[in-house]
Amino acid sequence: MSEKLAVVTGGAGFIGSHLCERLVKDGYRVISLDNYFTGSKDNHVDGVDYREGHTKDIAKHISESPDIIFHLGEYARVEQSFDDIKMVLDSNVIGTIAVLEFVRDCGAKLLYAGSSTKFADGGIGKDQSPYAWTKASNTNLVQRYADWYGISYAITYFYNVYGERERGDIETGTLIGIFKRKYQQGEKLSVRLPGTQKRNFTHVDDIVDGLVLVGERGEGDEYGLGNPESFSILEVAELFGGEIEMLEERPGNRMSSEVDIKRATLELGWSPKKSLRDYIQNIKS
Repeated sequence: MSEKLAVVTGGAGFIGSHLCERLVKDGYRVISLDNYFTGSKDNHVDGVDYREGHTKDIAKHISESPDIIFHLGEYARVEQSFDDIKMVLDSNVIGTIAVLEFVRDCGAKLLYAGSSTKFADGGIGKDQSPYAWTKASNTNLVQRYADWYGISYAITYFYNVYGERERGDIETGTLIGIFKRKYQQGEKLSVRLPGTQKRNFTHVDDIVDGLVLVGERGEGDEYGLGNPESFSILEVAELFGGEIEMLEERPGNRMSSEVDIKRATLELGWSPKKSLRDYIQNIKS
């Protein structure tokens, strides 16, 4: 029996590189498609076939017929998406439609990485930023492609992923990565007002475990992958220690994030194993 072929869009990114590494370890043949907007060649792992390009051109870059496509390669910043709306639409609308058409043509299973912003603040979070709107709209579009064209799919939702290879720059970094860099450089930790906005932080290893399980056995929507323990942004800054500066509030900054991991837990036996407190303590020790 020949090895299964997996395509990972965004495979040179933070989460994508960890997923590629795991898939190779599990015996998959892996192709990464990445335009290196936030991905890096420093994240390349042995055994992966790396191809550089935009997801809207996926059919030009991949002539093979994969068994599964893990679609992680989208624009993924909330606050910055107000300034980058054309880029958001290009990546998250045009790019994802091309991926869906590719799936429709080749018959692969699609695992779509949705966004937990869809569930924030009682459900209104899905309209609070260009990023959140495109991600929520895409989950609906994936389901419609299944209804219209019979594609096989599963949709996961991440909750504030952190871990090794996380970016720490202000423009494209994520919170724990930014705080880690600033802490190590002795800089003030910047917290957007009011500071009480809650988030659920999930280690990248736990996310990858969930992605593999959902990719192999999941069908349909609602596979939340998140750590149920929540922290306010101010609490996270206090865990790092050092000086904290409060910055003005920005649009799109949701106050809550509801975590629902029932389907991943009950159907697939997934549960998060790593804690943010331990991760930060290891950085400080």
